Amino acid sequence: MFMRGEKRERMLRVLLSENEALSKRELSKRANCARSWSIYFLKELEKKGLVKGTEVKDKKRLITYWLGIHRKPKKWKSYMVKDPLKLLKSTGLDYVLTTFQAENLVQKHLFPSRIDIYVKEEDMQKWHDLMLKNGLYGKGNVRIIFDDVQVMYGKRKINGLNVVSIPQLIIDLFSEGGVCEEAAEILLKNV
Repeated sequence: MFMRGEKRERMLRVLLSENEALSKRELSKRANCARSWSIYFLKELEKKGLVKGTEVKDKKRLITYWLGIHRKPKKWKSYMVKDPLKLLKSTGLDYVLTTFQAENLVQKHLFPSRIDIYVKEEDMQKWHDLMLKNGLYGKGNVRIIFDDVQVMYGKRKINGLNVVSIPQLIIDLFSEGGVCEEAAEILLKNV
């Protein structure tokens, strides 16, 4: 059976974001995957010694596995916006911060040189209009990433801002490369 990347990432995100094991039914529901497919994927993870049923046995190895299958998002737009954090706090649109700014809110290792946010693909035009109203289009200090809405699973609020889950942040930091990898390693040690 072919294991599609997006479904696998959804399952891994839920497995790593929850503190307690979920039922297979609940896991597949939260990951928005068919139960039969979820059971098959769990068996594959179990063969690798990463899970037992739906219980994660080794979070660090599971994150390493996720890194091996992760594909960086290909849809994004950049903007130059004055005081983007204030804008994010006042918008009613759904989003989650990731990479530099999210890491700075979580552990304060990186300078938040750019603000990367995930948004729902169906909200793309609303975000584009909001950014144009408050800034300029083109390479700047804000990057809006349009991706699978499930990337927001496990989000939390820090200082009035929505932030991705720690497992998602680790994946995004490693994918960003450079100094972000060092910050990801520090987060991974604390998993």
